[in-house]
Amino acid sequence: MKEDIIALLKENVIQGRRTKDDEGVDNNMVGTPGVLELTQLALESNIPPEIIIKQGLTAGTQVVGDKFASKEYFIPDMLASAEAVTEAMDIIRPHLEASDAVTKGKFLIATVKGDIHDIGKNIVAILLRGAGYEVKDLGIDVPPEKIVKVVEEYEPDFLGLSALLTTTMVAMDGTIKALKQNGLRDKVKVLIGGAAVSEEYGQEIGADAYCADAFHAIKVLEDFQKVEG
Repeated sequence: MKEDIIALLKENVIQGRRTKDDEGVDNNMVGTPGVLELTQLALESNIPPEIIIKQGLTAGTQVVGDKFASKEYFIPDMLASAEAVTEAMDIIRPHLEASDAVTKGKFLIATVKGDIHDIGKNIVAILLRGAGYEVKDLGIDVPPEKIVKVVEEYEPDFLGLSALLTTTMVAMDGTIKALKQNGLRDKVKVLIGGAAVSEEYGQEIGADAYCADAFHAIKVLEDFQKVEG
């Protein structure tokens, strides 16, 4: 029974169905429980939050990522799934706190100074929360000095910097230099992403990783965890 709930939860994440009123990608699932109902049912069935997240939400998200990469899914499909996962995490969060479950890490994310684009950043934040990370989003047009201040106070394990434009990606370099000047660079792993940047640019400015999209970011973080584990 519990395995069935988790399997249904995973499938509904793949379908991007928040509630029983949603059709889903296949357009034939109205009336059956969606992600939110199944998450609540899983908790009521005493399934540990970690299992719900890992085998239901995260496993479903990974399939969505594969479908997006193969162009079977498009941005609206991905967003529907990501939003369902985010709301499910809101339901689970109090249970995580009550059980003292350990999150995968603290992730600070921002669109750098001069750049006001946030769709990609927002998707990354949503998926990271669904994957079990504690995420603090500083928003758009964030100057290096503010990022440095929050890194010092929040003490994140990871820092994600986003830029869509070639004219603004230079602020990533400025942010990393500011972290070094304030003795914080070695205390946080820096990941960069966005249409303007590349693997080569990441190496040039001394970032720890370049992420092509939100799903790649999750894989990069998993690889970090394996190395540190």
